[in-house]
Amino acid sequence: MNRIAIALGVALLILAAPIRAVSAAEPDLATLLAPDLITQMEDADVVFLGEVHDNPAHHLVQADALRRIAPRAVVWEMMPQSVAAQVTGLVIDDPERLEQVTGWTDSGWPPLDIYLPVFQAARGAMQFGALVPRSDMGQVIGGGIVPYFGVDAGLYGLKDPLPEAEQAAREADQQAAHCNAMPEDKLWMLVDIQRLRDAVLARAVRRALGETGGPVAVITGNGHARLDRGAPVYLRQVDPALKVFALGQSEESQSEGQSGESQSEGQFDAMIDSPAVDRPDPCAVFTKS
Repeated sequence: MNRIAIALGVALLILAAPIRAVSAAEPDLATLLAPDLITQMEDADVVFLGEVHDNPAHHLVQADALRRIAPRAVVWEMMPQSVAAQVTGLVIDDPERLEQVTGWTDSGWPPLDIYLPVFQAARGAMQFGALVPRSDMGQVIGGGIVPYFGVDAGLYGLKDPLPEAEQAAREADQQAAHCNAMPEDKLWMLVDIQRLRDAVLARAVRRALGETGGPVAVITGNGHARLDRGAPVYLRQVDPALKVFALGQSEESQSEGQSGESQSEGQFDAMIDSPAVDRPDPCAVFTKS
């Protein structure tokens, strides 16, 4: 396998499989989720609850938000729709069954136990999935994001190229996020994959709204929750009248070199900071011989 293929493969794994958590202190949720913040969430049709995937404190914040706003539907970045449709309240009540139904251990996501508070808080809602499976990446790369997304690709703006300056900025961000190890001529592909995932999330939100009437909460990485680049952009393109609220979650002493989805840059309606977790050097994978 040549170096370009290896680098691209590693990049896709980083995008799809966050680093496992080691430790994190529990934040004071009563302080972090102030009443005015909850009021803003309750006023929205769609609430994006961003996260650094392997930070347990971020999931405790998400769980507390779900308990307070009681959405009718929850959309998960971490599951395809075929799996999410099987996640009922009874399944959530049994962690072993939940793991079996979701295949979580083999999914590449951080351990299920740090997501359990979120599932438990979402028990009364319908669950929807928006995962672009890792197994589909060959199809996405080979055929492009427009055919993969389907007939509504134009509606969500996927047929339109990004403005030149924005494309360059996104490619630079992807390069920095991947430890400056990506071939320059492959960066457009990572940007396209991010756009696809954002649009798939937006489409799942619209489905959830259509089936439940909302409100809808979205459990996703910070990168997809961004108001300036993430799924809210694609959602508002299709339905600009929707009231959208986006919460980002940062980490104290956030280290450089993490994947773009783990960072807290970008525009959000509110940002909450929690203790950072201990994690291995994310750039080490690029330096292994």
